[in-house]
Amino acid sequence: MMTIAARCALLTVLLFAAACAQIPAGEIADQDAGTIERAQAAVAPEPDATLPNPAVALVPEPPAPLAAPAQAEVKALPRDIWERLRAGFTLAPMDTALVQEWERRYVAKPEYFERMVERGSHYLFHIVEEIERRKMPAEIALLPMIESAYNPQAYSKAHASGLWQFIPSTGKLYGLRQNWWYDGRRDVIAATNAALDYLEKLYAQFGDWELALASYNWGEGAVARAVARNQAKGLAADYSSLKMPAETRNYLPKLIAVKNIIADPASFGVTLASVPNEPYFEIITVQRHIDVKLAARFAGMPLDEFRFLNPAHNKAVIKAGSEETIVLPRDRVAAFNANLDKYEEPLVSWQAHTLKAGEKPEKIAATYGISMNELKRVNGITGKNKFRTGLSLLVPVKAGATPNLPDLPAAQVSRPKTYKTARSKNAKPAAKAGTKPQSKQAVAQRAPAQPNNPRKPLNPNVSPTIASSPLKSVAEPSIVEMAARGVRCTETVFIRIFAAAAGQRRTAAGMKMAALRRLYR
Repeated sequence: MMTIAARCALLTVLLFAAACAQIPAGEIADQDAGTIERAQAAVAPEPDATLPNPAVALVPEPPAPLAAPAQAEVKALPRDIWERLRAGFTLAPMDTALVQEWERRYVAKPEYFERMVERGSHYLFHIVEEIERRKMPAEIALLPMIESAYNPQAYSKAHASGLWQFIPSTGKLYGLRQNWWYDGRRDVIAATNAALDYLEKLYAQFGDWELALASYNWGEGAVARAVARNQAKGLAADYSSLKMPAETRNYLPKLIAVKNIIADPASFGVTLASVPNEPYFEIITVQRHIDVKLAARFAGMPLDEFRFLNPAHNKAVIKAGSEETIVLPRDRVAAFNANLDKYEEPLVSWQAHTLKAGEKPEKIAATYGISMNELKRVNGITGKNKFRTGLSLLVPVKAGATPNLPDLPAAQVSRPKTYKTARSKNAKPAAKAGTKPQSKQAVAQRAPAQPNNPRKPLNPNVSPTIASSPLKSVAEPSIVEMAARGVRCTETVFIRIFAAAAGQRRTAAGMKMAALRRLYR
């Protein structure tokens, strides 16, 4: 039970609280602050100097101004493209005799190395940008030095073309358009994208950049088979352990040698010309057909320099389209656009003419008002490349006429010599000029030599066999099937078996077999 005194005390507190509730807030705020502090001081004990003063805590101090955030240290961009390249080198070092040999060779030819650097200075920034965007090793930017010496107009005997040396079929596979007017393999922008796509695909296949680079040179099928052979024998399957052609064996050492020289030119006694770490050119979409010579004039550039930057345009005319582009040095773009806008004469002075059956070149020259020598020069007509029916020619546009610029396919190229096989020593020599060739029926009925005895004719009534082969009796064999079953025999035997089954001439079969054996070996 609560005592009377306690009840009185409780009642007093409640009445005091009710009275305070009736006082306006403004009056409370006007109370003497000193009186409150003295009352608090009378009740509160002396604060310990080591502890925070609770009285001070009741009146918080205004917050101190926030310190300015520390500036993140911005790393200065390299001023030179070589510094940027060195920072991105990631391929493993390779200290082999072949690398040292190629280092000596490059250093022994300073003029050659300087030419590669000078050519590459036009394209390196663009290629490095693309490589970094894809997070690929920076060494790949040096690969065109090995492929083409950084010459976008390079052309090999195997019909590989451009900085990255695409053959026609691989170029088409990776989206490089090729027609009479334009060859995407020589377009630095398009070919760089295609080459990096291809290398990314090879790396995804092998998971190793050394094998990816070997495949770029030798072919992914050949490298995959070499890897499989080593794995089947329990051997290592890295680049240095594979059996490969001499060209591929030297391919990566060449690249590493160039990398080592770029990484430390002073130790090799080489002085690298400075290449600014900035774009050299801009890409412009061509909206109208225009002569190459006129485009160079609008840009204020020598014709050779313009062609060097735009080698994809094969002819004297840039045939415009939605995809057609040219590249110009950045300081020439404004002049090109201004001169193009104010030019009021025809932009095209050349057109295409396809040679018809029975049409004489002399008549064509006379029709279009051009000399025979000029007609040959413009169209590259030489002793080996002659006028023939169906050949497309560049001829002048007559005054006031609309130029004929049809879509024309790329010129056909012959099979590279490296893919042809030599004639068998038992094959008869080609017929002399003036002799009557044998009929196709007689050729088909000719009995080729026995596989196991080249000098003994093969009886067409007996099924041919292959000695020391898991496929013992083959009647009209399928070459692909034989290769798939692992048949191993000499190329001469392959050719004769194919000839016996298909009734073809041995030389024609040989060319087919050479390609097939490279595909399945």
